[in-house]
Amino acid sequence: MGTELTELIRQLYEAYSRELYLYLRALCGSSSLAEDLMQDTFLKAILSLPPGHGNMRAWLYMVGRNLYLNHRKKQKREVPMEDRGDPPSRQELLEKILSDERKRVLYAALSRLEPRKREVLLLQYFSGLSQKEIGAVMHLTPENVRVLACRGRQELKKLMEENHYDLS
Repeated sequence: MGTELTELIRQLYEAYSRELYLYLRALCGSSSLAEDLMQDTFLKAILSLPPGHGNMRAWLYMVGRNLYLNHRKKQKREVPMEDRGDPPSRQELLEKILSDERKRVLYAALSRLEPRKREVLLLQYFSGLSQKEIGAVMHLTPENVRVLACRGRQELKKLMEENHYDLS
């Protein structure tokens, strides 16, 4: 079975490596990264091929694209050393601590809201959805969304003020 698998990988590589490389090169803009992604694609595609999957070419492209997207996500989380800049001043550090504390209190207050109100506020303020879009997501009318958002903001303000944070 091992030689059959090796032969299958070799045949697929000969048939699709060039076009897959060009596709990945166009996505990432780097020949070395495209080469690495292409190698990983063939390995992962063979290892994760679902039973009965008939279109190996499409599977290779899907795996290659997913590997590229995962690489991009990972790259966004990493901060290069040269971009880190100087260490923060005492004032900046204090502001960061206060900001983090306010966020902690805000998230704690949000978690105390009734689930539908919390979800409406999260979708509205953190995801940027309109009331109409939130209504579609939650199967509510835009008017219900407006009422839930208004009540949720009022309760959130009260909870934050209990922790000595003024939201006005």
